Amino acid sequence: MFATKTLKLFAGVPLAGALLLTQPAMAATTVTSDQGTKVAVEAVASFDEPWAMTFLPDGSMLVTEKAGTLLHVSADGKEKTPVAGVPAVAYGGQGGLADVVLHPKFSENHLVYISFAEEGDGGYGGALARGKLVLDGDRPRLEGVKVIWRQEPKVSGMGQYALRVAFGPDGMMFVTSGERQKKTPAEEMDTNLGKIVRLHDDGSVPSDNPFQDKGEIAREIWTLGHRNPLGIAFDAEGQLWEHEMGPRGGDELNRIRAGANYGWPVVSNGINYDGSPIPDHDTRPEFQAPQISWTPVIAPAGFVIYDGEVFPDWQGDGFIGGLRSQALVHVSLGAKPKEIERFPMGHRIREVEQGPDGALFLLEDGSGGRLLKLTPAGAAG
Repeated sequence: MFATKTLKLFAGVPLAGALLLTQPAMAATTVTSDQGTKVAVEAVASFDEPWAMTFLPDGSMLVTEKAGTLLHVSADGKEKTPVAGVPAVAYGGQGGLADVVLHPKFSENHLVYISFAEEGDGGYGGALARGKLVLDGDRPRLEGVKVIWRQEPKVSGMGQYALRVAFGPDGMMFVTSGERQKKTPAEEMDTNLGKIVRLHDDGSVPSDNPFQDKGEIAREIWTLGHRNPLGIAFDAEGQLWEHEMGPRGGDELNRIRAGANYGWPVVSNGINYDGSPIPDHDTRPEFQAPQISWTPVIAPAGFVIYDGEVFPDWQGDGFIGGLRSQALVHVSLGAKPKEIERFPMGHRIREVEQGPDGALFLLEDGSGGRLLKLTPAGAAG
């Protein structure tokens, strides 16, 4: 246990049978985008520093809280039950329990993946573990939990882990790895910091990744030159999209291509925090330029590409949570991506997911962060 108050190790193993009740859902309100689109917003539940969520086949949810708790949440949000078996996490700064995703064949194998920050030799780093989810009455748990991937090396500081996870149409797994506020590792092939990595579902390295002859760590790298990639999603055509935070300015939405270099820290459409300039992407055409760049920043976090029926006009569009912008940012994809509109949410938005019924769900960041359900205005309930 750390002596400092800002850092804490949390085992994530609750008392057996602990059941937490949420407040009743609030009446829906209406939020209007800067282009005049209206949506109904209903607060479904609240959490302590929520970071990510995913839906189970029965409509219930798994929600991570940054300090180390994984919660099984009923479909209506009224019951929250801690899930036992979560590894100890290094909680502090931007670190803690992060993403949670289901295996593509979850209905058959019940495998769940969780990413998190951990302490080790040299400092801190991100890790990815998987285990079998057992829903046994009021005693949900993960069994057989095993770490299958780690950021290398561990470094000082607790910032910019990234750690978003997505499965592609072919069942391959992609993990975003932040450069941990160290800049230069994003361009180095002997570390997986500042990269997107591509793995088999058991964490093993595919033989067809693009950097097979650059060393053992490089074999897992799919793309490099990333800063703090906090959103990753596949569209209906199997194209992978990613967004990441820039420094002062220059947040990015990127179309991901195997083997490509996205330029950080050599180029950016932002500047350094100390005000010193960074060459723009258009000065170095060998690096992949972003499809959309934001200055002032939106601080993107969470990402979903919509394919539901509740908002038929939005099919194929992307939705990004904004931390600094306190907004839900609606973007078009395809050949010429652009921002379509912003919905001002009044809170930092950490996570965006599509529900099984086609509604959009958001998680607010921080203590008391709410789970919000978005439906077309006039259609709530």
